[in-house]
Amino acid sequence: MYQIPVADPQIGEEELSNVVEAVNSGWVSSKGAFIEEFEKKFASYTGVRRGITVSNGTVALHLALKALGIKRGDEVLVPALTFVAVANAVLYVGAKPVFVDSNADYWCLDPQIVEKKITKKTKALICVHLYGHPCDMDPLVKLAKAYNLHLIEDCAEAHGAEYKGKKVGGFGVISCFSFYGNKIITTGEGGICLTNDETLARAMIKLRDHGMNPEKRYWHDVVGYNYRMTNLQAALGVAQLKKLDLFIAIKRQNAKLYGSLLAGVSGLTLHPEMPWAKNVYWLYCILVDKRQLKIDRDALITKLSTYGIETRPFFYPINRMPPYRKYAANDNFSVAQKLSLTGINLPSSVKLTADEIYRVVDCLRP
Repeated sequence: MYQIPVADPQIGEEELSNVVEAVNSGWVSSKGAFIEEFEKKFASYTGVRRGITVSNGTVALHLALKALGIKRGDEVLVPALTFVAVANAVLYVGAKPVFVDSNADYWCLDPQIVEKKITKKTKALICVHLYGHPCDMDPLVKLAKAYNLHLIEDCAEAHGAEYKGKKVGGFGVISCFSFYGNKIITTGEGGICLTNDETLARAMIKLRDHGMNPEKRYWHDVVGYNYRMTNLQAALGVAQLKKLDLFIAIKRQNAKLYGSLLAGVSGLTLHPEMPWAKNVYWLYCILVDKRQLKIDRDALITKLSTYGIETRPFFYPINRMPPYRKYAANDNFSVAQKLSLTGINLPSSVKLTADEIYRVVDCLRP
């Protein structure tokens, strides 16, 4: 029985043509025309002035924190429920991650809890648009201004998602995207930082290139990093970006079909979309109520696997993992914990067919 994957990139002839063009140009490393083109077009698509491509989404977060001057002794607020890279980047700069529980309605970090976590040491807030659904940005922007915090958006899972009609990535002082192979558009690996602040843009450009002074070749004013994207990756990105709106439309159509077919299944909570949000459903998600469905989450994952359906459990709350327990010893993060224990990512590729969705749904029904 063939397997229905959770995610599968859609790579076509234009991507191949661009990569061949990049190879034939001789510019296969971190210089070349596709890099600047991708930076400009992705920033424009998101409604932000500057784009700085990087080698992956994790280093985008690290670069953002470094450019903002976050350092040892500082505190950075992060969601308890997200991929571990967010907290890792905080430790990379020597700062302390301070975890925030999730909102039960839409699963991103809860703005009502954020303010309670702010101290005199808090310098930044990283909000993650989880699984394609935007955070509630108005209260987060308001809190960042009130307490003079740097607001960083992690948009790795939410290319093209919208909050009150505006694309995510334009609310924070810096936003970070990933183009890993399972993301809505991909460059294989790769990422980008977006900002409207020219000073921050210049700082990130220098830091991603070993800290080299742009006016004095091989003179390094600061300790930097080799965080550059290659022209080959950007060649993929330019072609993928042209298809982003189509990919989002397909994902939203598939989510609608999942929702209509699963609406009557007792024991399942479906992927939410708040009235103020445009969810791009990076991965279509459900929550499993063991008592009603008569099967727990992990057993359901095993059942689906036997039918050739690949799924994934939700992320673990970061505070539960060994490197981070000491930062949250007195908090239980009850919402994040419940989501983590009951959540499943269903097949969500843009290649997914209606017949495959029916097959997944048949296996989910009791």
